[in-house]
Amino acid sequence: MDDGKPKLLTQVRQQIRVRNYSIRTETVYAEWVKRYIRFHQYRHPLEMGAAEIEAFLTHLAVTRNVAASTQNQALAALLFLYKEVLKVELPWLDGIVRAKKPAHLPVVLTREEVARVLEQLVGVRWMVATLLYGAGLRLLEALRLRVKDVDFARGEILVRDGKGQKDRVTMLPRRLVEPLREHLLKVEALHQRDLEEGFGRANLPFALARKYPNAAAEWGWQFVFPSGNRSKDPRSAGIFRHHVHEKTIQRAVREAVKRAGLIKPATPHTFRHSFATHLLESGQDIRTVQELLGHADVKTTQIYTHVLNRGGLGVISPLDRV
Repeated sequence: MDDGKPKLLTQVRQQIRVRNYSIRTETVYAEWVKRYIRFHQYRHPLEMGAAEIEAFLTHLAVTRNVAASTQNQALAALLFLYKEVLKVELPWLDGIVRAKKPAHLPVVLTREEVARVLEQLVGVRWMVATLLYGAGLRLLEALRLRVKDVDFARGEILVRDGKGQKDRVTMLPRRLVEPLREHLLKVEALHQRDLEEGFGRANLPFALARKYPNAAAEWGWQFVFPSGNRSKDPRSAGIFRHHVHEKTIQRAVREAVKRAGLIKPATPHTFRHSFATHLLESGQDIRTVQELLGHADVKTTQIYTHVLNRGGLGVISPLDRV
């Protein structure tokens, strides 16, 4: 029935953009909505509710055997659909078969292992990986940094819209100050060339771009780690210089780990785990580490107390006292 409203997926995308969610979240949420509708033989979501959501999520866990994080992602998308788009409040979903989340301890590198891996990296790849370890950033937090987020005078980095859309401040490692200054001189020269060629605009969050239409061309809003190529934005169809793709860093770190001769399954996120563990090892209090990591609950940070290099729970083995 055509009631003059935009199509459902268009409404989903509109609500996501109003809330400044990332293009990745938009793509993922839209895909889960489509899969949910297909699963129920293309019935409209307004004709369904909690029972149908439970059936879909249980199917994912039992039949598809998806990871717990995947099921939670699907649930988040469907709750967004009903609450924010359709304006329907759902009762508590207590009939869902939850995908079991395995309790894995994070992989942590020693300081010597971190140094060995970083020695295998050069240029932007080295700088990003060093920032992950030196400031405890998530990979996309580092890649999405804007020039204005780096405060050399205060030795700080402002992380905007981190996980949970929260801002936080972390340290700018002193060893990175000069390399980063030199890097930004090159980025600024690239930005000037883009402007001269009629481009030079960075992609801004949806609401911000509407409020400040000229901000995208300002130096402060450019990405610290820009892509080597300009590209078309899927939302606005404008031509922008986006940040370096995360797969570029993931692949570089994977190859560096191999060249360093490590057998640990280390990824870019391992640098963040190592950052937290090494701070606790050096005597930093857990609340400070929690703030630097941006954890909402200190219980999330406490997992690093179980991987400290002090033996099980910091207890000395009786064998070492003989």
